[in-house]
Amino acid sequence: MAANLVAAVDVGGTSVKAAVYEGVFEGRGFDGERPHVVASLRAATELSGDPAGSVTRQVARMIGELTAATGPVLAAGVVVPGIVDEAAGVARFAANLGWRDAPLRKMLEALLPSPVAFGHDVTAGGLAEYRIGAARGFGSAAFVPVGTGIAAALVLDGKPYRAAGHAGELGHLDVGHGVRCGCGATGCLEVVASASALARRYARRTGKVVAGSLEVVAAARTGDPDAEAVLADAVAALGDGLRTLVTLLAPDVVVLGGGLFRSGEFLLGRVRRRLADGLTFQPLPEVRLAELGDEAGCLGAGLLAADLVAGR
Repeated sequence: MAANLVAAVDVGGTSVKAAVYEGVFEGRGFDGERPHVVASLRAATELSGDPAGSVTRQVARMIGELTAATGPVLAAGVVVPGIVDEAAGVARFAANLGWRDAPLRKMLEALLPSPVAFGHDVTAGGLAEYRIGAARGFGSAAFVPVGTGIAAALVLDGKPYRAAGHAGELGHLDVGHGVRCGCGATGCLEVVASASALARRYARRTGKVVAGSLEVVAAARTGDPDAEAVLADAVAALGDGLRTLVTLLAPDVVVLGGGLFRSGEFLLGRVRRRLADGLTFQPLPEVRLAELGDEAGCLGAGLLAADLVAGR
C-alpha cells in the first residue's frame, strides 16, 4: 500500500463521486499536477427523511468500498453544495438535499476511521482549478461554473474566501432584467444566464423543448434567430455580472466552467468581449475555460484532505 493515499467525495443533488488519490505531500499537498486516481466510484445520491444521515452513511460506505481495494487512507475530503460553514463543519442549507444546519463533519468523523476535511463543492472545484488546473500560476482567481445555477469560487492571494459560506453568490447579482428569481429577488443573473435558464427561455420562446443549453448554443451557431436572442441575453448578463466581480475583486484570472461552457471558445469568446467592452479603468483579467471538468469538485476534496495531512 502507498503511504500517501487520500479519499475524496463530491456530494451532489443527483450523484455522489468518490475517489482515492495518490499524491506526493511533502508538506504541501499534491500541488502542480493531477494526482493519480487509484480507484473511483459514482452512485446516485441516496436521500431519505433524514437526508444528512442517509448521505453521510452513503459517503462512509463508498469510502469503505474504495479502501477495501486500496488500503487505508490518511484523510478523507468531503464536499457538499449549498451554504457551507467549513470552519464549523456545518452544512447550513441545501435546497436540493433538504438539510439545514447539519453538522456533517462531526457526523462523518463518527463514521470514518480517518480524519475528515469538510468543504463546499464549488469552492473545492475552484481550489483545484487554482492549484492544478486553468488558474495555476495566478495570484487571485475566480472560478465560475455555469450550470443549473451560477456561483463563484474566490481564491484571493492564494486563499479561498468564503465568509462562512456566504461569499461568491454571483448568480444572485441584479443584472437589471426585472424577472423574479426563485430566491425571491428580481433581476438575478442566473435567471437568464444559467444553463437551465437558456433551455427554459428558448422553449418558452419557441415552443420547442430542448434537452439542454448546449442544444441552444448549437442552434445559435447555425443561425437560429431565437437561439441567438436567448444566447445574446445570457452573454450580456454574464458579461455584466463578471464586470461587477472584476470591479470589486480584480482577480488575475476568471475561469469559466460548468455545463454551459462545454460549448468551448464559441461562447467563451463572446463573454470575454462583452466583459472587455464593459471595463474602463479596471484591468481585464485573463478569461479561460476550466480544465478539470466534472472531476474538479472531487479533486478539490482530495486537495482538502491532502492539506489536512500536510497540516495547512
